[in-house]
Amino acid sequence: MKIAVIGAKGLPPKQGGIEHYCAEVYPRMVAQGHSVDLFARSSYTHSSWLESYDFQGVRVISVPSVDFRGIDAFVTSALAAIAATGKSYDIVHFHALGPSLFTCLPRISNAKIVVTCQGLDWQRAKWGNFSTRLILTGEKAAVRFAHGMIVVSEALQKYFWQTYGKETVYIPNAPASYGESDPNFAYGTQLGLQQGRYIVYLGRLVPEKRPDLLVDAFSALKPAGWKLVLAGGVSDTKSFTSNLLEKVANNRDIVFAGELRGTRLWEIVRGAGLFVLPSDLEGLPLAMLEAMQEGIPVLASDIPPHQQLINGGRGMLFECGNLNSCINSLDWAIHHPQQLAAMAKNAQKYVQINYNWDRITADNLRLYGAISGLPSEFTKTPKEEFSVREI
Repeated sequence: MKIAVIGAKGLPPKQGGIEHYCAEVYPRMVAQGHSVDLFARSSYTHSSWLESYDFQGVRVISVPSVDFRGIDAFVTSALAAIAATGKSYDIVHFHALGPSLFTCLPRISNAKIVVTCQGLDWQRAKWGNFSTRLILTGEKAAVRFAHGMIVVSEALQKYFWQTYGKETVYIPNAPASYGESDPNFAYGTQLGLQQGRYIVYLGRLVPEKRPDLLVDAFSALKPAGWKLVLAGGVSDTKSFTSNLLEKVANNRDIVFAGELRGTRLWEIVRGAGLFVLPSDLEGLPLAMLEAMQEGIPVLASDIPPHQQLINGGRGMLFECGNLNSCINSLDWAIHHPQQLAAMAKNAQKYVQINYNWDRITADNLRLYGAISGLPSEFTKTPKEEFSVREI
């Protein structure tokens, strides 16, 4: 099959769940004999317009972009959709709802359209009214024009059915595999941390992920001998980040580590005594899956995607947005390490069994085959297994 990918910033991945998803799935497709072109933002790849390069067999094509918040993704996606229309792709796969605004264009060339929804992006606090309306329009376009629509959580599947009567395919994300990290914990020691005696927040510092709630809860609780590590980058929310960092500036027990990658990231996650994700909004959080895979105890807000991951004795939940609930849950977790360790072990087994990139790649390919009517070697599972509907 000849496949085009639209909506990712580019490869290799630097920050963002979509880019990490693409880095895992599409090289695997290439290894199975398929051709993949991924249209990327020139502002991300730092390449000339329409220049292409290879990433593990995937051809990454740089598309013109504009350095303007909220518009860059739409401009690049529009140009990528136009470019894809002029080529004979079997599948054009859009990632995220904003880029899906242009799903109608490649249909002109009779390509089959697939959309993956990682989350309801129009709900994110960073977008202004205009961008929010565009993303919501992209959601409606995806529902109308996609031949197959993938969602990464059961909550999203329920949303599209209840809102639009749209049948979707549930294919979850999977965690990245960590490499070797420093067994001597040198970077953690440099930050003043002690293994097993700190809480880690890993994610972008944006309002909907609620790092401010976690900071307030930790500051109120003041657990003796424990520290809080905030590890994450800024994403169009500089004023929010500035206020957050100002709040923690005088607290010696709160460490801002910035955006971590590679061995430093793996070391800090593996050394944590507790991973906390207090988000108001998530699709299916890769950072949480990675912590679960590494056997780190998890505490999270009780939004549906988090419930899906850690219900059933795989972690702890607190009431979303409720400071007192967060404080009480943190206090319990810190003082019940044996119970928390048992939850972490359950969670690790659960992730190993249910979240696997090879399986995710195979599910994507089976969906491609099901909507394309391609020969049986592309569709090892009957079409009826997928909730897809021809439009």
